[in-house]
Amino acid sequence: MRTDYIDIMGDNEMTLTPKENYLRTMEGELPEYIPAPYIEPWSAPLPDELLTPNNCPNGPITTVYGVTYVGSADLLNGAMPKPGEILLDDITKWRDVIKNPDLTGRDWEGYYNSLTKNVDRSKLAVKTVGGDYFLTLVSFMGFEGALIAMHEEPEEVYALFEYVSEFYLEVMRKQIQYAKPEVYTIMDDDAAKLAPFFSLDMYRRLVKPFHKKHADLALENGIYLDRHDCGHCEIFIDDWLEMGIKSWNPAQVCNDLVGIKKKYGDKLIIAGAWDTTGPIGRQDVDPETLRAALYEYVDTFAPGGGFNYCANIQRQPSEELYKEKMDIVRDVYYNYARDYYKTH
Repeated sequence: MRTDYIDIMGDNEMTLTPKENYLRTMEGELPEYIPAPYIEPWSAPLPDELLTPNNCPNGPITTVYGVTYVGSADLLNGAMPKPGEILLDDITKWRDVIKNPDLTGRDWEGYYNSLTKNVDRSKLAVKTVGGDYFLTLVSFMGFEGALIAMHEEPEEVYALFEYVSEFYLEVMRKQIQYAKPEVYTIMDDDAAKLAPFFSLDMYRRLVKPFHKKHADLALENGIYLDRHDCGHCEIFIDDWLEMGIKSWNPAQVCNDLVGIKKKYGDKLIIAGAWDTTGPIGRQDVDPETLRAALYEYVDTFAPGGGFNYCANIQRQPSEELYKEKMDIVRDVYYNYARDYYKTH
């Protein structure tokens, strides 16, 4: 990671730290240099043992609701509910099965202090994550069971979300009180590569009311809002903006990203737009093909601001191929993308 932050344009003044620079983009301003979270991280993501795990690198994790998550090296250890285990097979029986944990006597302050004590907050923003209501339902019922429940028993699904939200929002309040995050990510994947899992109307009736509870709580406390949503999810963008969301990751290429950039400009930061699923992001392409793709990537999405350079190679970091390709990704960043707004 580059740590000197010297202005390479020659004025020899210290530039903004990655945190300061990124938060400038969240204010809708042009950053001093293009943020690149995989190269110069701007945040310290805060894990939370009470919430859904993001990764399982060291074996299974069982959540407070009794859901077992597992990871796979082939999938870079991303956490997924253990296949074949169904906690809730009838949505109408959720009151008998799903129990919010009793948090009486929990040392909230000590716990969050232990997670943030070594974070240099002058350079890194603390980021918390939550609001995964659809994925929580999937973890309880399986993917098919969750979607069937949403279609056949929407009132029961809403009631379950309302109950779970009591717990999720309480955790968020404690995070705000003791961890004092600057950024909050609503992290709820609701789309596949070709289409969303459910309609915009269903989102607005069943899921959005709970995303909005988290969004409102963040905004009330001066916290910037980010949205993680994989897949072809662009139909939800207007609703995100209405809730106050400023940034979208990973903004996958199955969406009309050029059209989205043209329509929204810097109102929505595109923190992604790099094809991690195709040959450029995964396979052994030749260096010049990769380099050309990186230049095109920057020239397409950097103009006008509202962009994070999120190019990366989806392989195990220990692989030699990963190291070779990431050297090219870094080289294009430092020698072309980083100071784009000074040179263009």
